[in-house]
Amino acid sequence: MTDAADASHVRARGEGSSGGSKRDLSYPPLPQALVVPVYDNHTHMEIADGVGEGGDGPLDYREHLDRASSVGVRGVVQVGTDLATSEWSAQIAAREPRVLAAVALHPNEAPVLDEQGLLDEHLAGIERLAALPRVRAIGETGLDFFRTGEDGRAAQVRSFEEHIRIAKEHDLALTIHDRDAHDAVVEVLDRVGAPERTVFHCFSGGPDLARLCAERGWYMSFAGTVTFKNAEPLREALRVAPRHLVMIETDAPFLTPTPYRGRPNAPYLVPLTLRSMAETLGTDASMLAAQIASTTELVYGAWDAEPVTVDQ
Repeated sequence: MTDAADASHVRARGEGSSGGSKRDLSYPPLPQALVVPVYDNHTHMEIADGVGEGGDGPLDYREHLDRASSVGVRGVVQVGTDLATSEWSAQIAAREPRVLAAVALHPNEAPVLDEQGLLDEHLAGIERLAALPRVRAIGETGLDFFRTGEDGRAAQVRSFEEHIRIAKEHDLALTIHDRDAHDAVVEVLDRVGAPERTVFHCFSGGPDLARLCAERGWYMSFAGTVTFKNAEPLREALRVAPRHLVMIETDAPFLTPTPYRGRPNAPYLVPLTLRSMAETLGTDASMLAAQIASTTELVYGAWDAEPVTVDQ
């Protein structure tokens, strides 16, 4: 992973630490360990956070994984957002049994690459990575109308359609990024045909979108946002979602759950979100964890296959 690749990822998302902010940049303490382990099905361990005055500095991916293991998070899906971060994700998954990889071009990357005449070349690179055994998903891909205007939407749609094709041809899960684009995302999926295992990462819709996903058999992955005080529509969506279509994620280092909102997120904080989800659903945390773990393995396959030996 290069510094340039890290910076590209953060620019693509339009998120990250604000250089002038006074927020607490230290990582939160370890939560109480889960009795029944789960997986973080969407994280970005390559993005450095906790950097700056009052911060802990960046964590190596092995430290992320060790902390996660200690609290009952037995594995993660490490997600790429451009060709460089997708290659890094695939490399880490190849040598680390607690990691599976997802590879893709983030929707906000597509218009930039299209203008540079590089979109097809980078899509070909994603398809090459899709053939690797521990790459289990194509993502995050989709549509983002929050930062991309009308002039960039055609490139986003074309990139999204190509990612859907790659996922179906390689029998991989599809990880959806959907920001301010619910109707357009659904239109594309319905028009070209969604892969058998389609996951709305960081589910951001309300109960109506949850019902639509349920009708189509699409999975809904909830992040730390479901714990936020102002997120009642999201909690209502969780109540509506069939339990067998629900998963959990961090989207780390972003979207840190309450009570540590604003501090760096990490896979080891999954227990905070899971316990909040269990409370919302009025169910036992261990029962919910068992259901989510089973669903996650159904979507991505087993984590415990022998990793491929690669040069360090």
